[in-house]
Amino acid sequence: MKHSRRFESLVATVDTTRLYPLSEAVAMVKKSANAKFNESVDVSIRLGIDPKKQDQMVRGACVLPFGTGKEVKVLALCRGDKETEAKAAGADYVGFEEYLEKIKGGWFDFDYIVATPDVMPELGKLGKILGTKGLMPSPKTGTVTFDIGPAVKSLKAGKINFKADKTGNIQTVAGKISFEESQLLKNIVTIFSEILRLRPSSVKGQYLRGLTISSTMGPGFPLDPKEITELIRKGE
Repeated sequence: MKHSRRFESLVATVDTTRLYPLSEAVAMVKKSANAKFNESVDVSIRLGIDPKKQDQMVRGACVLPFGTGKEVKVLALCRGDKETEAKAAGADYVGFEEYLEKIKGGWFDFDYIVATPDVMPELGKLGKILGTKGLMPSPKTGTVTFDIGPAVKSLKAGKINFKADKTGNIQTVAGKISFEESQLLKNIVTIFSEILRLRPSSVKGQYLRGLTISSTMGPGFPLDPKEITELIRKGE
């Protein structure tokens, strides 16, 4: 793959022979982000799991202390009194039948779906459409619940969902380059802490095998899993 001179010059700043302490890596990511827009800060994690085994699948969610820096649109699929609750919580779109038809027609002007359990049998018929886009709600991520108000609020406040892919990797966002270093540090530690908490009991050996942070258009800086684990243990 051929990269631009800009990217190649940024890659040259990465010392591939070492693992960076988190604070230094965050500083380097901010320094290397020179695109003409507010880049995201991305986290990539390689886990020591066998994704073919159902009991080793890692999937979860967490609310970032300082949010993602992105204004998210939430679609609440529900009926009756739950519609009022969802609207009061700040959902951008609220209803059911009309939105099912819109989705069938190719409408996807939203980032998350929150649904009550009673609508899931009908929503499940759109599994192929929503599943391929990673938009299907799930009880495991708290997006299928009768407590629809709190679910909407947490998503609007900066909740992220993550899931290991078929190669055992997780990729998610930790904020924006415009965030203060301390804010990015707190968000990143929150992500790693939740992923460590979700370690399957059947996984043997090293669980965190590769950690990297980068900006949208910048190079990746590899992190030291041992240092991350220690930061989490200390509650930093």
